[in-house]
Amino acid sequence: MLVTSADLTGPVVGIQARTNSLTAATCTGCGTPSDWSHSRYVRHLADAAVGGRPMRIDLSVRRLYCENPACPKVTFAEQVPGLTVRYQRRTPLLQRVIEEVGILQAGRGGARMLRVVDVALSRSTVLAQLMRIPPPPLVTPRVLGVDDFALYGDTYGTLLVDATTRLPLTLWEGRDAEQLRRWLREHPGVEVACRDGSLAYRQGISAGAPDALQVSDRFHLWQSLSRRVREVASAHRDCLPAALPEPRQTTPELAEAATTAEEADTRAGRHARRLFEAVRAATDTGRSHSSVARELGLDRRTVRKYARARTWQEVVRRPPRRPSTLDPYLDYLQQRWDEGEHSATVLHQELLAKGYSGHYQRVNMAVAPLRRGLPLDEPRERPPSPREAARWIVTAPHRHTPHTTERLHRLLDHCPELHRTHDLVRQFAIMLDTQDATPLPAWLDRLTHSGLAPFVGVAAALREDQNAVVQGITTPYNSGVNEGRITDVKLQKRIMAGRAGVPLLRHRVVLIAHLRRRYPDRQTTISG
Repeated sequence: MLVTSADLTGPVVGIQARTNSLTAATCTGCGTPSDWSHSRYVRHLADAAVGGRPMRIDLSVRRLYCENPACPKVTFAEQVPGLTVRYQRRTPLLQRVIEEVGILQAGRGGARMLRVVDVALSRSTVLAQLMRIPPPPLVTPRVLGVDDFALYGDTYGTLLVDATTRLPLTLWEGRDAEQLRRWLREHPGVEVACRDGSLAYRQGISAGAPDALQVSDRFHLWQSLSRRVREVASAHRDCLPAALPEPRQTTPELAEAATTAEEADTRAGRHARRLFEAVRAATDTGRSHSSVARELGLDRRTVRKYARARTWQEVVRRPPRRPSTLDPYLDYLQQRWDEGEHSATVLHQELLAKGYSGHYQRVNMAVAPLRRGLPLDEPRERPPSPREAARWIVTAPHRHTPHTTERLHRLLDHCPELHRTHDLVRQFAIMLDTQDATPLPAWLDRLTHSGLAPFVGVAAALREDQNAVVQGITTPYNSGVNEGRITDVKLQKRIMAGRAGVPLLRHRVVLIAHLRRRYPDRQTTISG
């Protein structure tokens, strides 16, 4: 190729060039070389920007006769390798930039990104170029990961991942057995299939790849058990306050006075008292919670909460006081007050000598309840929620803080049902840690006869899928790579503002994973 001239003065960098007339070109139909010239014409090619300005190449190319009589083409246009492509008005370099920006940023974001590099394309054109990219060849995986994900609203999709290469294979809308069976029939050769406990996926794999080893993913097994633990904790929420430490020993009169002084004189306390009296007056007559809610203009759950409470103080939300630097010295303040020292200034000086670094005003505010004959305002803790108690139970003991360990022991000592739940969870955790499923049948029997309704259901489900559960416990196969890919699917959905259809989402998820393999992150080392 010979460059004849270049225009560097306008807003677009222009280059005029022509091909060599003495060089033979290859026929695009049969591959036969030919130098029999028919005519010339000029192709206008857009190229990557130079110096912040777009570039246009005006290339004069030949049209030649094909010298092969058997070729269906009479004439053909010569192509310049690396510069021209048939029916393409962009150079391969610019076309690759457009395609890879489309893969990474989709339509609207890709169009904005291309404007930064002086390529003006609409979002529709970027999407069209993206969808023209052929998908990479699909190789049937030996280990297949199957999992579902939320597509939009109450609609779910299915994602298939090669667990060996960690690359996504395909995704579709729905999570029924028939689509999975059809895909497995079209792609024979799967030896291991990792899945959750879904009955639909179990049936689809059994029908589509009956010889494949099914593995119930250990993460989903643990997640299912954790949900049942939360249900047990919710059913025994009355036991949860037992996790709190014993309050400071005070007389009932002082405790009642403190409650009245702190809560009855507040706006929230007065509101709670009025609602409590109104709800109890209506429900004591035998009316249903729904009718009382309609009469008072309240939510039915609010009526139920007030109807179950023994006193109005139980429904007042008392936010826990934040811990302060004075808390370690409250016992000393109480002791000195009982000894007759009521001067906040003197008490502050004594605390400073003991290492207290706070301000006098905090000490003065702390002894204010004592002046009114009330107990010291100690840090209050709320009882753990069912979710929090369940998290204590399912978390490994060595990961507990001393604070959590102390409260969990108090809770388990108080509630035998939660203690039984804790023991069952720890037994299953040991099976997962040691990858030993030998105790599984006996553990399922204990689960069934535990007397805890949520565990009875999960025991029946695990028995139906016991072979896959054993494989999930004893083999290294799992669906962890699926969870990571599902996170990426959600990211791509958000990039496209949730408006992408399934074909576009599938295309981008597959292509972007392969693009990351082509451009891996490189660790750069800076030596000083």
